[in-house]
Amino acid sequence: MKLSRKDYRSKVLGCWMGKNVGGTLGAPMEWRRQINDVSFYTQDLGGEPWPNDDLDIQLLWLVALEESGLNLTAQTLAEYWCLYVTPHWAEYGTGKINMRSGLQPPLSGTMHNTYKDSCGAFIRSEIWACIAPGQPELAAQYALNDAILDHGNGEGTFAELFCAALESAAFVVSDLAALLEIGLSFIPEKCGVARAVRCAMAAHKQGKDWRTTRDEILTEHRGAAMPWTAGCLSEEDKKKGFLTGQLGYDAPSNVAILVAGLLYGGEDFAKVLCVAVNCGEDTDCTAATAGSIWGIIHGIEAIPQKWIDPIGRKIKTCCLNLGELGGGQLPGTVDDMTDRTERVAMQLQLRRNGSLMAIATDQKTDLSDVDPAKLRATDHGAALLGSLGGPTFRFDFFTVEVDYGAGPFIRDNVPATVKVTIHNTYKMQANTTLQWYLPPNWTVSPSPTGYAMSLPTWFGKPAALTFVLQTPHVERAMNRAVLELTIEGRPTVMLVPITLQNANFMPPPTA
Repeated sequence: MKLSRKDYRSKVLGCWMGKNVGGTLGAPMEWRRQINDVSFYTQDLGGEPWPNDDLDIQLLWLVALEESGLNLTAQTLAEYWCLYVTPHWAEYGTGKINMRSGLQPPLSGTMHNTYKDSCGAFIRSEIWACIAPGQPELAAQYALNDAILDHGNGEGTFAELFCAALESAAFVVSDLAALLEIGLSFIPEKCGVARAVRCAMAAHKQGKDWRTTRDEILTEHRGAAMPWTAGCLSEEDKKKGFLTGQLGYDAPSNVAILVAGLLYGGEDFAKVLCVAVNCGEDTDCTAATAGSIWGIIHGIEAIPQKWIDPIGRKIKTCCLNLGELGGGQLPGTVDDMTDRTERVAMQLQLRRNGSLMAIATDQKTDLSDVDPAKLRATDHGAALLGSLGGPTFRFDFFTVEVDYGAGPFIRDNVPATVKVTIHNTYKMQANTTLQWYLPPNWTVSPSPTGYAMSLPTWFGKPAALTFVLQTPHVERAMNRAVLELTIEGRPTVMLVPITLQNANFMPPPTA
């Protein structure tokens, strides 16, 4: 696969411009459960877009890539989140307070989080696709580290994986049906996002109009109407029974709505965005993501100038700590964003020299060898998702997964079980020494120290160990232990943090 530098830039520019246009179009109707009647911008714009969080965090992730390099982990992204993401509402706020209390991702996005199934992750998926064009598996890997920060094991995480994989493939595949199947291949078949997307696809295939499709999506997959939004629910939708719904369960229906926009809009940019907005719900997010996908497929030249002129090429932010991100750290225009995205993508391409995908500097695009079926995941994301019961820590030659089972909690005189899985990612076996460092008066069984043989992943199963921690009295709100892994004869030292919240005031876990 060869994508010319010119075509790549056009698609990235189309992505960011489509995002800005769609987000601005849908912003005034955000979170109203109603059929809208929009055909163009409804607000006085004065030549600038409306600020929108759909782009904000992607600007931050670009800075993180530039400052911290391509080996971004969820733990690194969590540091940036705590420093620079300002909102305290919904999943953003819950994820942040969990991180600040010491919970590592994905626990930061899972625990106490009513909004882990909401829309905050899929709306920031494009950056990963743009740095990994034509490589949906790689884009999904980056997207997973991102999504679990504030969506953990929820539908919000599956939504970002779906979008990132689809968007990455859209650089080299233009057929929407094939792109939808690629995106679906990266998420569990029976998850809410997959079922809602299939609902939209089936209704469109049956020849139903977009209004009927919208109603079918909300009948089967809706969350709650937003009670704090004035006039959030139309009388017509009340009569349809759309008053009820699970609070925070928003990603499945909204991803399905943006898919409906793409299906019914087809080659017509305006229709794609307007169908998404006219379906209601999280209108800035659905239109922005649909616009970015359309922009990747068709390029900046295909976006009608009448949609660009009212907002210009600026990027405006609303939920980043600009006092600490001053001095030109953030891109101010879609052109600047494209330049900097391209530089990161070229670094990643040089690093992955054996990749089948190439951004060719002075060559024409040649996608004659692209088989969309080969871009699909073969396991619906099972290997990628792994265990979402706790954080994963990556070291030079090892990956260590921590699974807290029923949760990262500790109570007086109640055992807390922690499972640790050691993956040897290099080619040589190793005898690993494990040493626990615990708070005073804590015990761990079967032993605070011991050895475990770890075989290379291609040669044998990972070492899976289960430990039970206990204390007669939990003294702190957040309790920290460390599991140290070393290897005799090598300078390797791997420190795995274990964090357990004081759960004495929490209801006991149900059987």
